[in-house]
Amino acid sequence: MKTNKSILSIVIIIAGLIIVNVVSSAVYQRFDLTKDQRYTLSEVSKNLISDLDSPLIIDVFLEGDFPSEFRLLQTEVKQIIDEFQLESNQIFVNYIDPIEDETTRQQYIEQLTNAGLEPYINTDNSTGKVTQDIIFPWAFASYKDQTLKIPLLKRSITEGLPEQINNSVQALEYAFADGFSKLVKAKNKKIAILKGNGQLGDLSIANFLETLKPYYNLGKFTLDSVATNPQGTLDKLNQYDLIISAKPSIPFTEKEKLVLDQFTMNGGKSLWLTESVAMDKDSLYNQTGTGVSIMRDLQLNDFFFQYGVRVNPTLVKDLFSAPIMLAIGEGSQTQMQPIQWQYSPLAASNPKHPITKNLNLVKFDFASPIDTLKNSIKKSILLQSSPNSKLEGAPTTISLSNVTSPPDEASYNQGPQNLAVLLEGEFSSVYDHRILPFKVQDYKSKSTTTKMVVISDGDVIKNEIIRNRPQELGFDQLTGKSFGNKEFLLNTVNYLLDDSGLINIRSKEINIAFLDAEKIKNSKSTWQFINIALPLILLGLFGFAFNYLRKRKYTS
Repeated sequence: MKTNKSILSIVIIIAGLIIVNVVSSAVYQRFDLTKDQRYTLSEVSKNLISDLDSPLIIDVFLEGDFPSEFRLLQTEVKQIIDEFQLESNQIFVNYIDPIEDETTRQQYIEQLTNAGLEPYINTDNSTGKVTQDIIFPWAFASYKDQTLKIPLLKRSITEGLPEQINNSVQALEYAFADGFSKLVKAKNKKIAILKGNGQLGDLSIANFLETLKPYYNLGKFTLDSVATNPQGTLDKLNQYDLIISAKPSIPFTEKEKLVLDQFTMNGGKSLWLTESVAMDKDSLYNQTGTGVSIMRDLQLNDFFFQYGVRVNPTLVKDLFSAPIMLAIGEGSQTQMQPIQWQYSPLAASNPKHPITKNLNLVKFDFASPIDTLKNSIKKSILLQSSPNSKLEGAPTTISLSNVTSPPDEASYNQGPQNLAVLLEGEFSSVYDHRILPFKVQDYKSKSTTTKMVVISDGDVIKNEIIRNRPQELGFDQLTGKSFGNKEFLLNTVNYLLDDSGLINIRSKEINIAFLDAEKIKNSKSTWQFINIALPLILLGLFGFAFNYLRKRKYTS
C-alpha cells in the first residue's frame, strides 16, 4: 500500500513539473526589478519596431578588453539590444572587436574613422604605468538599403569618464530608438528654411541641414513674394510644419511679419536664431584687430514681445567661455595660442528638459540676453551663461588686443543670462486689435497649441567652412574641441515636431554607482590584503585549530 502511495506521489510530482514547464514555456514574462526601470522599453520604442518587414541588423564595435567604465557601458548596450530583440524577431546583432586582429587593426581603424566613427583614446595611469586603449563606442544599424551610425558614448569636455558613461547609459534607449526611427519611419514633416532676409547662406548651415535630412523633408522658402502676393505666400507657408530662420540681418516688413504671425496662429512651429547686436568674429581679423558692435533692428521687437520674450540689444560676456586662437609673439617666435574669449559664452543646459538633458556645452559667439515676459505662454529656459557674466552695451569697440589682458573678474557679477528659451501654449496674434497690413483669409487672433524656440545668436547653427567645404557643426578646428551645438539644435527640432514622444525618452533617469578611482589607487594594498592574504590567513588558522582540537580529542 505504501509502495502504491509512493508511486502515485512520484507520478503527481512528475506530472506537475511537466504542466509547469509547458505553461512557463507558453507564457513568457520578464520582470524589471531595477528601481529606475532601466531595462523597460518605452511604448514609443516598442511601436517603432513592431512592424519591421525586413531584418534590422546592428553591428556593435564596443567589443574587447576594456576598462571597468567601458565594460559597464558594454553590458548596458547588450542589455538594451536584448530588450529590442525580445520585441521583434527581425533584429539581429553582431558584436565586433575592430582591433582584435593585429594584421587588420590599422585597416579597420582607418575605415571606421573615415566613416565618421571617431575613436575614444582611453589613457590609464592607475597602476603607475601609462597605457592607452583605442575604443570605438559606436554601432551601425542597417535596414533594407540604408545604414546609419549610432553613438554609444556621449562625450563632454567638462565631465570625467564616469559621468560621461552615466550620461551615455541614460541615453542608450534614445540613441537606438532615434536611429531606428530614421531607418523605419517615413519622413512626413516639412521644414521651411527661411531665406530673403539676409539669413545665413547654404554653406554656413549645410552640416546641420545634412543632419536633419534623414528625419524631415527640407525646403527653402523666401518671403520675397509677400510684397506682391501675401495671401498666396501664407498659403504656401502653411504647408510646412516648422520654419527655421538662421541669423536674419535684413528687417522684416509688416506684411512678412503678418505672414509669420498667421503661420504661428495656424499651429506652425518656429526656430528663431536671431540677434539684436551686429558683430562677427571675422570682422576683427583686420590690420587693426578691431570692430564695432552696433544695434541690429530686425523690426521683430513687437513680434517677440507679444509672444513673451525680448532679445536685448546688449552682448553677454562670460568668464566661462571658449578660447580664441591668436598669434602671440613677433617674427619667427610667433605662435598660435588659445586665449580665453569672453564674447564666446559656453552655455550650460537645463538638466530637467528633454531637449538639453545630458547635453554638452553649447558655444555662442556675441550672444544677447533674453528676457521672459509675463503672459499665458509657458516658458522654459534651455540655455544660460554662467553666473560669472556681465552685459556690454552697443555700440562698443571690440579689440583683439584686449584678449591678452586679464579680465576684471569682479565686474562679472550680473548672474546667468538666458540665451535660449522655449515657448509653448496658445499664442495671441501680434496684430490682434491692430490694422492688418493686408487682408487675410480666415484671420486668427489666437493660435492652436504650438511651440517656438528663440536663440539669441545665429552663430549657434553656423558651421566653419574650409576650402569651400562645410565642417562639422560644433567642432572647433583650431582648438580641437567639440561642443553640443548640433545635438542641441537637432533635439530642439525633434522636440518642436515630435508627435510620437520619442524625444521624451531622453528624460529617463538611470543612476549608476561608480567606484572611486582615486580611493582604489590609494587603498589598493589594503584591499589586496583583505581579498587575498586575509582569507589565506583565516584558512590557515582554521586548519591549525582544527588539527589541534582533533589531536587533543583522540590522544586523550
